Amino acid sequence: MRSGAGYGTGAMTSLLSSFTDLNPPKDDFLGAVEQGLSRKQKILPCEFFYDERGSQLFDQICMLDEYYPMRTERGILEARLGEIVELIGRNAHLVELGSGASIKTRILMKALPDLAQYTAVDISRKFLLDSAATLAADYPHIAVAAVCADYTKNFPLPIPKRKRASRNVAFFPGSTIGNLSPAKARSFLKKLSKTIERGGGLLIGVDLRKAPSILRAAYNDSAGTTAAFNLNLLERINRELSANFDLNFFKHNAVYVEKMRRIEMRLISTRPQTVVIGDKSFDFAVNEYIHTENSYKYSISDFRRLCQNAGYEPIASWTDINSLFSVHYFTAQ
Repeated sequence: MRSGAGYGTGAMTSLLSSFTDLNPPKDDFLGAVEQGLSRKQKILPCEFFYDERGSQLFDQICMLDEYYPMRTERGILEARLGEIVELIGRNAHLVELGSGASIKTRILMKALPDLAQYTAVDISRKFLLDSAATLAADYPHIAVAAVCADYTKNFPLPIPKRKRASRNVAFFPGSTIGNLSPAKARSFLKKLSKTIERGGGLLIGVDLRKAPSILRAAYNDSAGTTAAFNLNLLERINRELSANFDLNFFKHNAVYVEKMRRIEMRLISTRPQTVVIGDKSFDFAVNEYIHTENSYKYSISDFRRLCQNAGYEPIASWTDINSLFSVHYFTAQ
């Protein structure tokens, strides 16, 4: 159990420098689900994976033997920490997008005791507050703020209260940028550059192209944790939107689509069935699937070019000895 798991909501927020709650209303969730399931190729937006249970399952995925990104990125951060700290500089405002349990953030916070503030941004409210409160308790010399929001949309960046920040530095680990198509990633990064402002930094993890067998194993783990994570989206729809998905008749599969250079996460209907959500029904044929998530894979040069087109200057890129994963530092122009 995380050390912050015993805090009540009031106690959690009292530990924080500030808390901004922009959690999307239930109607947004319902509208996105109905719109996605009405398409010829049914989809569900991946940002809704991360309720409290989904966030917990994702943290478990990150610890799996088959799932190389977590340990590989962490290894890069630890090996290159001196260079990264020098680039971030003193009195920076570190803003983590999709913060989750903020495990890798601790590597930076230990090496950056003079941060003006650390701000965690995540869509899962309770999980966010718990994790941020834990960090605030463990690093009392650093101001910790939290923003509950969909970070792909505009959100206000809280101003550090204890001391003035020298610059804003966005920390976006885990290759979550790969969930967006290259065009949407470029648009998102352009928007982010305005949030962190000119001269701000971007420290970002990016998964690299590699043998499809490694990718398939990473997203179809033998323990079934990724399957549980994918199916939890249907459980959440049942619970929050009073739907009647029968999880016994959907199965998880992740495939690598070479042409698109991406992993596709799918939930496959194993029989003909009809699902009811509110006053609408959605028919499924046998083997019809819901497309729940993409994970695009890049070369280092292609990702640097994408960021340059989004208004960033490449400063440094690092990878592991096997070239499985990469970490980059850019500045906003």
